[in-house]
Amino acid sequence: MLPRNRLHRKLAVPRLSLPNFSLEGFRRKLASVDALPQLCVLGVVSGLVTGAVMVGFRLLLGLGGLLFMPEGNHEAFEGLSPMVRSSLPLIAVALIGIFLWRQPSAARKLGVAHVIERLTYHQGRFPLRNWINQWWVGVATVLGGLSAGREGPAIHLGAAAASGLGQQLRLPHNSLRVLVACGTAAGISASFNTPIAGVIFAMEVVMMEYTIAGFMPVILASTMGALMAILVYGSEPAIQVPSVSLGSLMNLPWIVITALFIGLLAGLFIHVARSERISSLPVVLRLALVALVTAAVAWWYPDVQGIGYDSLDASLAGNLTVDVLLALVIAKLLLTAITVASGIPIGIIGPVLVVGAAAGALADLVGAWLFPQLGVEPGFYAMLGMAAMMGAVLQAPLAALMALLELTHNPNIILPGMLAVVVSGLTTRQLCRCDGFFISVTRHGLHPLQQPLMQALSRISVPAVMERSFVTTPRMVTRDQARALLVAKPAWILILRSTGDKPTLALKAADLARALIDEQELEEITSEEALIDLLEVPGLRLEMAPIHLQATLSEAFERLNDQAVDALYVEQGRRPKHKRISGIITRGSIERYYSLK
Repeated sequence: MLPRNRLHRKLAVPRLSLPNFSLEGFRRKLASVDALPQLCVLGVVSGLVTGAVMVGFRLLLGLGGLLFMPEGNHEAFEGLSPMVRSSLPLIAVALIGIFLWRQPSAARKLGVAHVIERLTYHQGRFPLRNWINQWWVGVATVLGGLSAGREGPAIHLGAAAASGLGQQLRLPHNSLRVLVACGTAAGISASFNTPIAGVIFAMEVVMMEYTIAGFMPVILASTMGALMAILVYGSEPAIQVPSVSLGSLMNLPWIVITALFIGLLAGLFIHVARSERISSLPVVLRLALVALVTAAVAWWYPDVQGIGYDSLDASLAGNLTVDVLLALVIAKLLLTAITVASGIPIGIIGPVLVVGAAAGALADLVGAWLFPQLGVEPGFYAMLGMAAMMGAVLQAPLAALMALLELTHNPNIILPGMLAVVVSGLTTRQLCRCDGFFISVTRHGLHPLQQPLMQALSRISVPAVMERSFVTTPRMVTRDQARALLVAKPAWILILRSTGDKPTLALKAADLARALIDEQELEEITSEEALIDLLEVPGLRLEMAPIHLQATLSEAFERLNDQAVDALYVEQGRRPKHKRISGIITRGSIERYYSLK
């Protein structure tokens, strides 16, 4: 029989070494460019969050429809009396003017343009006040009968919610950027039940880049957003599209002409929306212009109010008269553009789709009159017009084509759709001299998100590149203290100009070691008190400025240029007295990273 202690050792179960799943380790993984599993986890979570937010926003619109709209449909402005439906824009604009224009101008920035701006200049961090404003302004513009969509608010609400999740977890800024794309894709997906179009829209319009590390989490987020919408609203798409086909190839020339017409309409829309004549008017005049013009048109043609999905369905079915189609093409286009130019934050994607479908339906009627032999089904040109208008206004051909494919579930529409989208997009860009709508609103010229250097540097945070081997020391040290600094073999010595200050200079540790070895140099730099002045040690010293641990390399690069320094010390922690230095990042390390990529 074994002794008790030997038996215990024989039967002892070895402890398993479990991997470290701490939040700090999760953040550290996310800082690098290859953190695909961690980003995919964030994609799933952000998609669920955004899907829930989008469902909540749609429920708010539905609740408003139940309160005062016929049959509880928030799009049924046609069922209201002319007096009531004309008064709604007056009330909506008054509410927006009273409650939104009393706030600072920064708090009035909402919608997709705000998302791109925050992604471009603020690394995807969103103010809470703007997010709260987007809820009630989005509901007020749609239920108030303005020509406005729900997709812009959905994208803002979703992107900000996903980013807010990352901010609460203090994730590095490169992952916040991915979360913004995830929220955008899930918002589009939950709105239209078009998950692929949501992914392409997020990458093409918002992120303006395509990467594997970006695609996979965004695909997961878009899937989760669509799943949340399906659980509440079913699997039917937001727009009911009939089954159509190209028929005769004789339609191709007329498709080109139709796309040219729609491209010109898109150019007109962008030019009016950017009109300085309207934007330079006093605020009261701008708001009054939107309210009165919308009310006047709504008296005769309520089809122009709200998002217009009911009118879009009627266009696709061929059930609208010529005068209503003209009202949608001309009046709704100009009303939406004037509202944007006046500074009222509205969603434009829904109205743009409605205008494009109406323009396509008009082209169908004209083509049938001029060329009876074309003989296509009702709705064919309306669908092409919808995709062509979206692609031309946003300069996002892939997103428009994917939306067309997912809405129709008909691959036969892709060939004519590609032709229409490309021709309309070229017309808007070349003949009308217009960039994409949201790029035009954000900044003229080449957008920062389109610059290859900034794209590459935004994909990684400073912890993945920074040098962690350093020591911090006062400027004056003894020989023994200097030798002690080198015991750990650091790469850098960060020098404090005075006690309690932040380090402002970095000295290579090799330079100090060389000075200690060279006795003659040491005598020259040693004072009477046998102290070494590290500012007098021969070697290269780098001026430094601080940067936060969550920052991306693009932020670090900009800070190096703004502060005119050659290195940054990386701070960790939020409270000023509790911040500690985690590493150092130099201009050379950023350049080496970019050259390797």
